[in-house]
Amino acid sequence: MASLFRDLSLGQSWRESTPSPPPKLQIQPPPPIMSVRPVAADLECPLGQLASHLTDSDLRSAAYEIFLALTRTSSAKPLSTAATTDPPNHHHNHLPHSPSSSSNSNSSPSLQRSLTSAAASKMKKALGLKSPGSGSKKSPGSGSGSGQGKSKKPLTVGELMRIQMRVPEADDSRVRRALLRISAGQVGRRIETVVLPLELLQQLKSSDFTDHQEFESWQKRTLKVLELGLLSHPRVPLDKSNPTSQRLRQIINAALNKQMETGRNNESMQILRSAVTSLASRSDGSSVLEVAHWADGIPLNLRLYEMLLEACFDVHDDTSIIDEVDELMEFIKKTWTVLGINQMLHNLCFTWVLFHRFVATGQVETDLLDAADGQLLEVAKDAKTTKDAEYSKVLSSTLTAIMGWAEKRLLAYHDTFDSRNSVTMQSIVSLGVAAAKILVEDISNEYRRRRKNDVDVARSRIDTYIRSSLRTAFAQNQPNPLPVLAILAKDVGELAVKEKRMFSPILKRWHPFSAGLAVATLHACYGNELKQFISGITELTPDAVQVLRAADKLEQDLVQIAVEDSVDSDDGGKAIIREMPPYEAEAAIANLVKVWIKSRLDRLKEWIDRSLQQEVWSPQASQEGFAPSGVEVLRLIDETLDAYFQLPIPMHPALLPDLMTGLDRCLQYYATKAKSGCGTRSSYLPTMPALTRCETGSKFQWKKKDKSSSTTTNGQKRSSSQVATTMNTPQLCVRINTLHRIRSELDTVEKRIITHLRNSESAEAHDFSNGLAKKFELAPSACIEGVQQLSESLGYKVVFHDLSHLLFDGLYIGEPSSSRIEPCLEELERNLTIISDIVNEKVRTRVIADVMRATFDGFLLVLLAGGPSRCFTRQDSAIIEEDFKSLKDLFWANGDGLPAELVDKFAATVRGVLPLFRTDTESLIERFRRETLEAYGSAARSRLPLPPTSGQWDPTEPNTILRVLCYRNDDAASKFLKKTYNLPKKL
Repeated sequence: MASLFRDLSLGQSWRESTPSPPPKLQIQPPPPIMSVRPVAADLECPLGQLASHLTDSDLRSAAYEIFLALTRTSSAKPLSTAATTDPPNHHHNHLPHSPSSSSNSNSSPSLQRSLTSAAASKMKKALGLKSPGSGSKKSPGSGSGSGQGKSKKPLTVGELMRIQMRVPEADDSRVRRALLRISAGQVGRRIETVVLPLELLQQLKSSDFTDHQEFESWQKRTLKVLELGLLSHPRVPLDKSNPTSQRLRQIINAALNKQMETGRNNESMQILRSAVTSLASRSDGSSVLEVAHWADGIPLNLRLYEMLLEACFDVHDDTSIIDEVDELMEFIKKTWTVLGINQMLHNLCFTWVLFHRFVATGQVETDLLDAADGQLLEVAKDAKTTKDAEYSKVLSSTLTAIMGWAEKRLLAYHDTFDSRNSVTMQSIVSLGVAAAKILVEDISNEYRRRRKNDVDVARSRIDTYIRSSLRTAFAQNQPNPLPVLAILAKDVGELAVKEKRMFSPILKRWHPFSAGLAVATLHACYGNELKQFISGITELTPDAVQVLRAADKLEQDLVQIAVEDSVDSDDGGKAIIREMPPYEAEAAIANLVKVWIKSRLDRLKEWIDRSLQQEVWSPQASQEGFAPSGVEVLRLIDETLDAYFQLPIPMHPALLPDLMTGLDRCLQYYATKAKSGCGTRSSYLPTMPALTRCETGSKFQWKKKDKSSSTTTNGQKRSSSQVATTMNTPQLCVRINTLHRIRSELDTVEKRIITHLRNSESAEAHDFSNGLAKKFELAPSACIEGVQQLSESLGYKVVFHDLSHLLFDGLYIGEPSSSRIEPCLEELERNLTIISDIVNEKVRTRVIADVMRATFDGFLLVLLAGGPSRCFTRQDSAIIEEDFKSLKDLFWANGDGLPAELVDKFAATVRGVLPLFRTDTESLIERFRRETLEAYGSAARSRLPLPPTSGQWDPTEPNTILRVLCYRNDDAASKFLKKTYNLPKKL
């Protein structure tokens, strides 16, 4: 491949070696117009594949129809200069300018703009492209100075485009006539609002074509364009159950199988028009002008636009852009409205067209490569300013294709380039680096997560090219003495060949299968030596792998000779093969690799245990909020993968699942250990107190689920969670950050594995399609669950432990008006500030939302299970509601905190319960009776049962209503509770 590439003489344009043009009076035979555009067979188009197959010719014809329709009706602007010289003779030879075409052109002022090649193209200058030089063939629209002295009408833009797009004059005339009819029947309508294929189907009949077969082919192509634009690739996504789309699909499928009648009054045509008009009128609201949306969906619009841009290349010189490109491009851009193209998509498509043309034409015209590189500067600017997902997808695939092609040559540039084509290497390096920079800096999320100053994309890529190419070149020239058994394998192989060629023909006279017998003997001799060697191997070394791979190759060669020699035997050579038991060298390598993998994984797990025992989870000791152990475990994972792919073995893809499973479990183990001992939501929730009648001043013992307890200043006992006292808020925040960081980096690790596989000598196509072998399965969910548990634990720790003295021992104790929520808010805000300063922004909302949920739960517990030292009157409800509003405002923070809708969602339960506190006692009693009877049925008529505490507070839940009555400070509530349940006033 490398020699073939050198033979193409990269960077040496054929123009530079062709002789000077002949004198003007010497008549040259006209060069043939290319029938098809050049295509790079090994370079797949990244602009997207169409759902229905259309040839380049089909796409070109459809694109030309759009071009003709849009430019025919645009306004004309006179040229500053006009050439009146003869068009080149070869145009009259190949595509004669018929009277019908001329007369039709006269009706289109904008297409009658004369062309000139006297003034150099501004676009070509900007792109650094040279005009056709010595030995180059002239562009179709250029004056040729034939010396005949005749003056004829100058060539128009329309005629130039027809020639450039290889459209026969008959087709051109036919489309023009149809457009005239459409224009006459659509007076006052802009052509952009017309579904062009539909109108052409209506206007063109079989009589307009050379024969019926041509008409039928054209009709099928036009229907396929409608199908692609409206059904397969619409601008606005289409619901598959849409009845209009189903109807249109049925019509098109029927018409593709049987010719469709397209008369104006034909029923099928009317149904087709109705369906097409309905679907083409759907809009996503992005278009300022009214436009029919039938050709502006990706990838159809990009493929059509690609055909238009291809017209900028000289049909006689496929490496040159015509001098009239400025004029032509101005008219091509008039198709943007119909195709949904903007400047960004134009820049990207033009870059691809220039690059593709360089590759497809033998990689000889480096000007094209430099022009594509120049266009990438514009693409880079666009990539920095847009967030369009569709554009980014096309951008990524296009740049990946360009960079992949470039790096295939650059990763072994010593084999690809030499002194004769070093100029081309410079251009390819520039292009590859430019593509890589856009991919990394403007598309990669990994780059955005890091500090930009820490990542120099260009330097990184050049570093990779140099290292890779030099390692390849060094390996080819390194005088590395092989281990003895590897040398022996080589000698045995040569001996077997010598035996087959020199001695076996002689011995066959007496032994018909002498060659097979000879290689079986050699196989056994070498096998004995190899068996002893394998028994002494305890670890994977380069020498061991080298010997085993040499043995594997030797065995394949020997078996091949034996099979060929025994093909005519009665048993087909089975007897000889039975004398050659397999070496199983590959299995021996695999076993050694598995031992290596197990050793690495055991060391990694031991390191995780040791590191987590020493980890302090302190923000001061962290790296940007991440624990050092988390950063180090990711580095060790990368180091292990790098070491694995550097092993000199032939089965990296086959054994990769073993390694991935082990690494996955190690990371899962880290995540599990990182969250262990930090408690859960239930660790901090108190045990619900028994129902009792409130009495201000009485003492109440809050019960926690933990065994340890402490005494408050007023003599009350409150249990203290051992977890909470050993793990503070900043430490929990660092744990959350670390697990989130590990989860985020796993995608990057998986991409790195793909890169390793691509560079692996034994990787095949199915190795890349088997996604499970390259992905982490346990670690991502373990990290997500860990973040969730730690976040909930942090929220309930802050509220039920850190703020317990203010919330449960202070809020509304005694007189509610004198023990309100302000102290709690101040301490809560201090905790939120600590959390916000430490927790990573991508997980911050979740953590603060868990704190908010815990706060609202704690607030409800104070109101509904706060013990007998709290009581409320109906008038206190205003205080409670005002305090809760302050609590919500703290989290909303005037729009700088959590989203209002999230706050409202979490506040729904409290918001539903609070109205009970302002409801009069009689109404509460009546509601309680009603809800209890509804819950327990007829069994509750004689005596109301005591509803159990579920903890799921709700204004319609009997236990919730009963608890409001228990804390109601009036006689009516006391009498009802005494009479119904004989509740005591003290615990």
